[in-house]
Amino acid sequence: MLLTRTDRYIARLVFVPLVATLTLAAMLLILEKMLKLFNIVIGYGGPVGVVWKMLANLIPEYLGLGIPIGLLLGTLLAFRRLALSSELDTLRGVGLSYTRLLRVPFLYAILLLGLNLAIVGYLQPRSRYNYEHLRFDLRSGALGASIKVGEFTNLGKRMTLRVERSERQGRLLHGVFVRAETRDGKTVIATADHGTFLATDDPGTLLLRLANGRLVHNAPTYKAPRVLAFKIQDLPVNLPAIEAFRSRGGSFKSEELTLPELLKLGEARRVDRQTQAAARANFHFRLVEIVMMLLMPVLAVALAVPPKRSTSGLGIFLSIVMVVTYHKVNQYAERMGELGRIDPVIALWTPFILFAALIVWMYWTLAYKPGGQPIGALERAFSKVAKALRRLLRLGQRRQVATAAP
Repeated sequence: MLLTRTDRYIARLVFVPLVATLTLAAMLLILEKMLKLFNIVIGYGGPVGVVWKMLANLIPEYLGLGIPIGLLLGTLLAFRRLALSSELDTLRGVGLSYTRLLRVPFLYAILLLGLNLAIVGYLQPRSRYNYEHLRFDLRSGALGASIKVGEFTNLGKRMTLRVERSERQGRLLHGVFVRAETRDGKTVIATADHGTFLATDDPGTLLLRLANGRLVHNAPTYKAPRVLAFKIQDLPVNLPAIEAFRSRGGSFKSEELTLPELLKLGEARRVDRQTQAAARANFHFRLVEIVMMLLMPVLAVALAVPPKRSTSGLGIFLSIVMVVTYHKVNQYAERMGELGRIDPVIALWTPFILFAALIVWMYWTLAYKPGGQPIGALERAFSKVAKALRRLLRLGQRRQVATAAP
């Protein structure tokens, strides 16, 4: 199938808003999440570099949401531009129907459907698991929590550390205060001008080397604490044991399983009903979200063409509302399927059939019904509401002027 010059022209019109919408949506979602992640990482005292790793693992999830919206708005804005410039009337006048003009948007839809299938079905579950793994490591301290300057930091259960200044990313400490306690009740309190952490042969133990300070050693058997000055003093630091992170898909995390794994788990006989229902619900949820992309070009064209002598952007607003509402309905249906209140096939594919029927009716009204306009009634209703609001605003302004007049 060769693309004509008209097809290539439509492809360029669709490509620019598609990429722009996808990029803008991903950037807005990433920027909104970035601030929260920075606050979380700083709160746990972890390295700032982990924020970029966590954001990188969130990109597949944002792409899974942004690709259908990008396809919808890219096609809608392209056909809206053709309609407002009367190019659409010219194309139809030379014998090109709406269905023929949808050839390029459907090619985009098939390519993006394959990409979204790879993302939602395989890449997104693994990236979600990696994201949760990073969060777990951050909370447990496996990423190497940094020493907070000016605050008391607990190193294990029996050691407290405070520093006045830190350099070289925490490797060189200034103004060090340390209090350590042993299991037999002995305590060591030390202050030093400088300190640094050194690795040992034992991966669970670090060595805190202090320089130029004083040390107070006390024990229940001592009549008085022992005080001494030192130039170099080494204190062992026992790192707390870190539990292992769960396996991927554990704790009923069906979002972390790929599509083949969900299908296998949903048909397994040795699995309890709750886990089986959750796997089946998530599997069908992903399928309807992916298949829905084939409806996006049809919905876009049905809402892109405004009524004659109108430049209203109601179709853009209505398209976003419809897609977001349908996505929320699918999320609610998935939840009902997970709880076992309704079969996931019925809960998720029934809204899809109804949504598809509505889109097909809107497209048929525009493309095959003479003078048909699926959003014409809404356009007229919104126009009447806007006129009524303008009259109310003018009436209120006149009353204010009349009240203010002497």
